[in-house]
Amino acid sequence: MNGQHRKDIKPGLQVDIVLKQDQRTGKRTRGIVRDILTNSTHHPHGIKVRLETGEVGRVQEIIA
Repeated sequence: MNGQHRKDIKPGLQVDIVLKQDQRTGKRTRGIVRDILTNSTHHPHGIKVRLETGEVGRVQEIIA
C-alpha cells in the first residue's frame, strides 16, 4: 500500500518514509509511526508522519 491516504495510516504501523533531506535521492527510512502530521485525507506525495525515533517524513509504503 502507498501512503497517500490518511485512513490507511495509524500509530504503531511500520512504514517506509522519505525524509526531507532525502527527497532528491528517494532514500527511504523504515520505522514505526508515532504521530500523523498531515490533516488532509489525501496527499499526492504521501502523508507526513513522525516516527518513534523522532524523524519526520512522507509515507512511501506501508509495510505489512
